[in-house]
Amino acid sequence: MITHRAMLDVSRALVHHVARSLRDERRRVGTPKGSRALTPFWQAVLILRWFRGECDIPKLGRDHHISRVTACRHIAEGINVLAAQAPDLHEALDHAQAEGLAYYVILDGTLIPTDRCAELTTSVKGEPIDAWYSGKAHRHAGNIQALSAPGGRPLWIADVEPGSVHDLTAARAHVLGALYAVAATGLPTLADSGYDGAGIGIHAPIKQPDGNQILSPDNRTYNRLLRALRCLGERGFALLKGRWRILQHITASPSAIGDIARAALVLTHFEHNYLPAIR
Repeated sequence: MITHRAMLDVSRALVHHVARSLRDERRRVGTPKGSRALTPFWQAVLILRWFRGECDIPKLGRDHHISRVTACRHIAEGINVLAAQAPDLHEALDHAQAEGLAYYVILDGTLIPTDRCAELTTSVKGEPIDAWYSGKAHRHAGNIQALSAPGGRPLWIADVEPGSVHDLTAARAHVLGALYAVAATGLPTLADSGYDGAGIGIHAPIKQPDGNQILSPDNRTYNRLLRALRCLGERGFALLKGRWRILQHITASPSAIGDIARAALVLTHFEHNYLPAIR
């Protein structure tokens, strides 16, 4: 065998931040000193390697001289510790308004591919379907809803819904109620056509009329302005998925997708010096 060194392309400050969070968690639960296979620092390195896309857990375990089971346990602990630091919906909205980060927010959804699914549900037509199969993407996935600032900075991420759930249905379950409240105080929400009919304060494109009718000039102008305002904000998911490549395809339990995405949000906030969102 040939050994070689590799460089983890994250800052040492981020590794130390994750390590401090892990150390605090060990103290909270009363873990005896020296009883863990890895120190908080090297556990943080293991976790960040996984988030950067090194999803071969047996290999990660060998690199850190621990078993596959221990590596899985260390990664799961890191996900939970980081996800707990993510801002909840009201904190994210309050901070965006208080700090003047946004004159509006962008509501968007994405599908996180996954390959561990075996759960049946009933469709709106009363037929049995695979809950995690997305007809839109033609694959198994989890549906994640998120809010971003106008410049594309991700602000908040909801818990995961199965891939068969429509964006509007997921938004109603997790976020629309709070968005109605802030819209009344002057913070509207921009969204794509998948959120048509979301309600007052949620601005979506006007759909093309049926038949041979065309939109009026005013409505076409409205749609162009909406797209121009929304386009930068929709880079939030691209920022998360491009940096934390584990979000491009998750082999863990689909129910963990929400926590993994929120943990990635915390890492992104730290790297972009968005410290007020980290508790």
